[in-house]
Amino acid sequence: MYRAQSPSRKYEEYAYVLDFNPRGKSSTVRGRNGIIITSIGEDRLTLLEILGVPNSNFEIGEKIFIGKEGRTKISSVLGKMEYNHISSSAQSELSTVVENIVTTNETKFVEYLNNAQSLTPRIHALELIPGIGKTYMKTMLEERDKKKFESYVDLQNRVGFKDPVKHISERIMGEISGEHRMNLFVKR
Repeated sequence: MYRAQSPSRKYEEYAYVLDFNPRGKSSTVRGRNGIIITSIGEDRLTLLEILGVPNSNFEIGEKIFIGKEGRTKISSVLGKMEYNHISSSAQSELSTVVENIVTTNETKFVEYLNNAQSLTPRIHALELIPGIGKTYMKTMLEERDKKKFESYVDLQNRVGFKDPVKHISERIMGEISGEHRMNLFVKR
């Protein structure tokens, strides 16, 4: 008899350093201390607490490998964190790092814009992105029906929607800080 495999949990491969304490105490795992790093995962955009390998050096904004196999600077991913439990310096670095992620992963976010659907008969997922109202949404849907968007520049040129990175980043920041009930980009 054939049994369907349960979908394996998806883990982050990379994260960006928001803050670190060379002699910190974990806030997610009791009794763990050392180099405690606050980071944001590149793919799922979740805030993570990470334990660094002793004597490793980290930079704010640095992209670090946190995947299962072949870690060099990371001992373990300790757990997920809530926005209101991260340091104020991590909070202040967050928007810059999020904009960097949205810029670096352009293909992923343009693909999202190309495939976003209506959420209810009255609300489309695109409208939840700051700066996109009914008018931009209508033009975006018409344009993407003719031809999928290839880049942020293509989107700007065909729709006139300025600075998509800033608007998508703004939405992500709202999702991370918990001000939105529904998430488009941040995985819980």
